Amino acid sequence: MDVKQKLKEMSAELDGPIKSYIENEEPSNLIEATRQYPYAGGKRMRPSMVVAACRAVGGDASKAVPMAVAIEYIHNFTLIHDDLMDGDEMRRGMKTSHVVYGMPTAILAGDALFAKAYQIIGDLDIPADQMRKVMSVTSKAVWDLARGQQMDVNNESKDFIPLDYYIETIRLKTSVLFAAGAASGAIIGGASDEVVKAIQNYALSMGVAFQMYDDILGVYGDPAKTGKSAGNDIRKGKYTVMICHAHDTIKDKAVWDEFMKVFRKIDATDAEIETARKILKDCGSYDYAIELADRYTNEAIACLDCLKDSEDKEFMVELAKFAMARDV
Repeated sequence: MDVKQKLKEMSAELDGPIKSYIENEEPSNLIEATRQYPYAGGKRMRPSMVVAACRAVGGDASKAVPMAVAIEYIHNFTLIHDDLMDGDEMRRGMKTSHVVYGMPTAILAGDALFAKAYQIIGDLDIPADQMRKVMSVTSKAVWDLARGQQMDVNNESKDFIPLDYYIETIRLKTSVLFAAGAASGAIIGGASDEVVKAIQNYALSMGVAFQMYDDILGVYGDPAKTGKSAGNDIRKGKYTVMICHAHDTIKDKAVWDEFMKVFRKIDATDAEIETARKILKDCGSYDYAIELADRYTNEAIACLDCLKDSEDKEFMVELAKFAMARDV
């Protein structure tokens, strides 16, 4: 299966529904700000997973499409606030919400997307017991996501964080919304609690691998493909698997000091970044990060053994592999 092509097809199918729930109302600038991120497109991995999980357990995908939209709205609500907190000025090749509409409107646009998502969930055409489960798993995910985001903010001021704390941060910040979408799709599809849990664990592990590999691309990716300056995560002092591993592995104080001269140096030259990248490779941190992300990918795929073979199961397997095969 060509997972990129399949994602494009599913994204195209979801594009209409994603653009159908935000009506023309006043004030128009808030409506425009609310539409900006979800209407801009993207890979739509999270909503696609909702639909795929529903079909993979034998459910009616049409009942899961609104949930897919809700998950996409929640994801974009977090992006608006994330960009505001980070002070980022560009996303997906466009100016970020707070740059275009101002901080107050950007905050309200995120809040509005969050509210609309729950309005959509409340209108799902599913039995009451399924509704309770969907509400519970989604609300818990948003709560955990907020915790992960704050942990990520807190990490920026710490001298060091251990690897297990970093993994917990990305599990909460990145994985839980993947998992809520996948679990919700399975719930709507009528899966047993055991199967729902397995699919939720699949998405949790996949999300961790996805973020780990994203961090690797942030240091070693091709800027022409990623759209990000290679090494900026080092300049910003961003903790990753590689940094945690290097801290525990490098015993030569002179080597570690040389790396730390560049880490968090916002005006580090390209030559200094290259020195830091070489240190990470020489001590095995790059290889370790790849191996660990690959391990999480394999754990994710193993969780799908509970499903019968189908095109949607294959898509979910390939989606997990895609997390480790991206160049963007």
